[in-house]
Amino acid sequence: MSDDFNLPQLGDDGPGFDGIESIRDAPTTPKGAGDLEQVFDVPVVVSAVLGASHMPIGDLLRLGPGTVLELDRKVGEAIDIFVNNRLVARGEVVLVEDRLGVTMTEIVKGDH
Repeated sequence: MSDDFNLPQLGDDGPGFDGIESIRDAPTTPKGAGDLEQVFDVPVVVSAVLGASHMPIGDLLRLGPGTVLELDRKVGEAIDIFVNNRLVARGEVVLVEDRLGVTMTEIVKGDH
């Protein structure tokens, strides 16, 4: 490689950096719902988890049609709503016409 090509370092006042040391320091403008239009068609996986149960594989293999599986939640307790395997909300199961649905009652704020 040639020694003629040197990459600028963060904090460098070289061309294109304008004194910005981090992307967090870059000026921002308020965004509205219309600014998100480019991500509206991005597919995501949404899961509503009613509860969980732990059992040995042998017990799992013996389950058959009509088997009642006890979950770790009580009736009326909030269910977890995941988007792409990340907990984002809690909610309640609702009946909409002849279908089950979920209504969000709490948004879970992540640590990132």
